[in-house]
Amino acid sequence: MLARIRALLRRATGHAQVELICGPVALNTRTKRVTVNGNPIKLTSHEYNLLDYLMHHTGRVVSRTELVEHLYDQDFDRDSNTIEVFVGRIRKKLEVDIIQTVRGLGYMLSAPT
Repeated sequence: MLARIRALLRRATGHAQVELICGPVALNTRTKRVTVNGNPIKLTSHEYNLLDYLMHHTGRVVSRTELVEHLYDQDFDRDSNTIEVFVGRIRKKLEVDIIQTVRGLGYMLSAPT
């Protein structure tokens, strides 16, 4: 719910961006399309939502708990490993190393060097 409120506030103040870019990866929030070097990538809705959240928080470590709270209802099993599975699938599909695992803290999105 907090993420939705932040998004509404961002849009209300005019800071919402249509296209988010991190290195060769571009995510269009209006069309819900993801491209790598201009080539379209097919993602499931959960994969898209996870990548979208990470791209809105580029350069910041996002905890697994924060991702679970953003993606799922309150009654979701927080001990499940679905976040790790989604991150793994996104990494394979993008074929670009932009999602770093920060041990014990979560995930961080940054452009490859």
